[in-house]
Amino acid sequence: MSQFTYEEVEKHNKEGDLWIIVDSKVYDLSKFAGLHPGGPNVLYAANVAGKDATDTFFGLHRHEVLLRPQYARLQIGVIRGQEEIIKAPLPGSLSKVPYAEATWLSDGYYSPYYTDNHRMFQKAVRKFFEEVVRPEALKCEEGGTRISQEVVDRLSDLNIISMRLGPGKHLKGRYLMEGLVKPEEFNYFHELILHTEVARFGTRGFVDGMLNGAVIGLPPIWNYGSPELQSKVVPEVLSGKKYIALAISEAFAGSDVSGIQTTAIRDGGYWVVTGTKKWITNGTFADYFTTACKTEKGLTVILIERGEGVSTKPIKTAYSPTAGTAYVVFNKVRVPVSNTLGEVGKGLSVILSNFNHERWMVTASSVGAQRVIVEECLKWANQRIVFGKPLTSQAVIRSKLGKMITRIEACQNWLELVTHQMNNMSYNEMSNKLAGQIGLLKQFVSRCGRETAEDATQVFGGRALTVTGMGKFVENYHRTSGFDAILAGAEDVLGDLGLKQAMKKMPKDARL
Repeated sequence: MSQFTYEEVEKHNKEGDLWIIVDSKVYDLSKFAGLHPGGPNVLYAANVAGKDATDTFFGLHRHEVLLRPQYARLQIGVIRGQEEIIKAPLPGSLSKVPYAEATWLSDGYYSPYYTDNHRMFQKAVRKFFEEVVRPEALKCEEGGTRISQEVVDRLSDLNIISMRLGPGKHLKGRYLMEGLVKPEEFNYFHELILHTEVARFGTRGFVDGMLNGAVIGLPPIWNYGSPELQSKVVPEVLSGKKYIALAISEAFAGSDVSGIQTTAIRDGGYWVVTGTKKWITNGTFADYFTTACKTEKGLTVILIERGEGVSTKPIKTAYSPTAGTAYVVFNKVRVPVSNTLGEVGKGLSVILSNFNHERWMVTASSVGAQRVIVEECLKWANQRIVFGKPLTSQAVIRSKLGKMITRIEACQNWLELVTHQMNNMSYNEMSNKLAGQIGLLKQFVSRCGRETAEDATQVFGGRALTVTGMGKFVENYHRTSGFDAILAGAEDVLGDLGLKQAMKKMPKDARL
């Protein structure tokens, strides 16, 4: 690589002969100038021809632009005696930006919850996600396509699909993350790492599209399905060969599960199911639907396989179609009675037992995404120059950043406390003691997230309104953070649930 002095670069400052310096690297833009999206005059108006354009560049572009092949090949050399400061992070590495990582991952800090195994697990997960999942997430998010079978197979090979469903009997005998963690040692903090890491790419639709249907649709089968049903369906889904969706919500019934109108009528050894479901995650490509139905004896959950009488069509939402959000129609679908999950008429308990984990999962991914926004804002406010000074010189910006940090740290700490309780409680204890607290936690985290989305939009200004460029993460988060407030239970409903759970435990002798 050729080496130049500043004086040598300065000579190339006119039309047809234009060099610039960015972070000690010398670029020849002589031919590129006419192809610049803003036109060649932008380069001259910015007064960067033949000069160090580092501050100007990073005021307009993300570092990743320099790494793209079409721009990287414009580099012709470096400044003699200097080294680049801004380097692309290695896959799996941690950010050094304050509050960009959870405290337990930051140098010199401690946590009672995480072990060395968790740290090794987190590093391996981040490296795999950045190398394999991130490119897929960006492609799917932009094109609205479902996750590819190739990536699903790689997720399955590492048993990430299985681990996202939490600790339990489904992990027995599995080789988790190439043996990095033993099935009997895997706990909810390992799972928490998975959910927060996948949320780091600013691709909210893909977070759900990465088979969230399995996370919420499969547990009722191994908890309430017959041994025959379990032996068939569970391996298919955990291997990534078949896909499943949880089909509860309807146009008639969202948070009010008791208002479901889909019916299942007994006909000999079959159920005949008729009705519709709406907003079903992964529904457009699901092979199975864990479905809530109204029967003669009350609410019943039935596993319905895609086939005759089952049709789906996509629902256009605020986030990417990669999530596979669907409107599902069951038109007199004949389903074997053996596909009943739990007792007939006891479907509400089947559904409710599944909600705690789903709500905790949504909360975990929300916290992961929110922390990325904090990092983005800290970086931008530090590098963006206005009125001759960084944005951080403005008191109103510092106030917003301080509130963002306060919120994400509060969310992280409450989430970790609840996760610790989950690790030390039985399934029944969690239902009894944590349902209300998880409801309140989810409400708190989603509200904090939307406040942070608003503040981040103000920090980035107009850039926060475009889907590409400097503010692309903020734009995506601002547009999609509301999903966390609705999915798995609407924010206000969960807040009310939390209070009702608390009131049930009020001691009779409690008086002022």
